[in-house]
Amino acid sequence: MADTLIAELSATLGKEQSFEALVRQLLSMLELVTDLESTYLTQIDLEAGQQHILYARNSQRLQIPEGLTVPWGDTLCKRALDEDRCFTDDVANVWGDSEAATALGIATYASTPVRLEDGSLYGTLCAASSARKPLTDHGAQVLQLFAGLIARHIEKEQLVQQLQAANAALTAHSYTDALTNLPNRRAVFEELPRLFAIARREGRDVMIAFIDLDGFKQINDQHGHEAGDAFLIQTGKRLHDGLRAGDILGRLGGDEFIVAGIGPGSHHDATEAARAMKARLTPLLQGQFDLGPCRIDYPGASIGIIATNPATSTPETALREADTAMYQEKQRRRQGTTATYWVQT
Repeated sequence: MADTLIAELSATLGKEQSFEALVRQLLSMLELVTDLESTYLTQIDLEAGQQHILYARNSQRLQIPEGLTVPWGDTLCKRALDEDRCFTDDVANVWGDSEAATALGIATYASTPVRLEDGSLYGTLCAASSARKPLTDHGAQVLQLFAGLIARHIEKEQLVQQLQAANAALTAHSYTDALTNLPNRRAVFEELPRLFAIARREGRDVMIAFIDLDGFKQINDQHGHEAGDAFLIQTGKRLHDGLRAGDILGRLGGDEFIVAGIGPGSHHDATEAARAMKARLTPLLQGQFDLGPCRIDYPGASIGIIATNPATSTPETALREADTAMYQEKQRRRQGTTATYWVQT
């Protein structure tokens, strides 16, 4: 029996499996070792004063309801912990005041706490029966062994979750502009190929607006870098609030921003789409900006807009063209001439 258990346990622990799968196999083995008809794992929420039965195995008459939540103060587990009593085959006399035990019909009960390395109580591993049965020393040892294995698995999962969360946070940080919380240059350059692929698949253009904040240096020089930072933050928020579903927005660095999205399905409509995009974005960056110690009336930014065919263009070349279009727009604004739009086919 012992050799069989060791072999089965070794095979179980050698598998890459979920926490639930591991616990269910341990509950099955625990039933064989203890000869008690129900085995189950609980989780305890001391703050809420509740005990939750996570997983249960019921092979005979006694049925421990999986998913059941009961008040912690009325449980046999709490009594066992408080009295340092891990087993009794006379629940009715020892803990006859437990309503939960009476309702479930538990006569024999064995339990051991599942504690994590920091000493915190995660829950309990239990075995029970509706008839009076003994618990051998071997059964008690296996109960404690399995509780320890479950605790180590919980800690491993928690560590993995912590590492995944840390990795996600690090990734988000590396793709986020620290000042505006917008996607940064790296994020934009990784997201644009996806946008191009979608547009290419749908036979549509890609619209790119390259935005440069005219007069930003003067704002910094006259009002200080805090005012300049506030201006960049508000610019990012205004652009974000004006996005369409599926648009990409990012800060490329300094006073340069980009907005990109899916354009029309016909190249003949591209110029009109560029005009519409310009009409949508321009008002967002005009008017009053409250920068804390000062308020400015900003006349607007230089926005270079192109419509490009993703079948013949790449994100890199499209960005260069949008940058060129922005500089042309800057010159136009200085000279007061009519706007032009680049349509690359």
